[in-house]
Amino acid sequence: MSSSQTLVAQDAPTISNRKTSIALWIVQAILALLLSIAGVTKSFQPIKVAAQTINWVNDVPPALVRFIGVSELFAAIGLILPAATRIQPRLTIFAATGIALIMMFAMIFHITRNEFFALPINAAFLTLSVFVAYGRLKWAPIVSRK
Repeated sequence: MSSSQTLVAQDAPTISNRKTSIALWIVQAILALLLSIAGVTKSFQPIKVAAQTINWVNDVPPALVRFIGVSELFAAIGLILPAATRIQPRLTIFAATGIALIMMFAMIFHITRNEFFALPINAAFLTLSVFVAYGRLKWAPIVSRK
């Protein structure tokens, strides 16, 4: 094997890992953006205004709507901040896992209300958050700052 073939063979996992990491960052950013938008809506808009775009808001206590909104904001922060600062980057895995769990519960909630139109959105969030959690755990982990 020539030295150029050895170099290519050794660099292949690094290139693949880099592409995976870029894909994970893109998904993390998209999820964080979408969760931020949803979180701001549920956290800060008057309940009557939020109810115009979110069907279930009038059917649950306002405190629950606010709690969900704040949780979405923290999840968005958890997807980005620990990984970007490399301070406790495993928290990004926990945030993504938490989002996946919440999306499973959201799907059950919407099924019980016959809101089947919401399921594809929940399934997309579930799939993307599982991709981030597993990807950051196994494929492209972020090393904690020493």
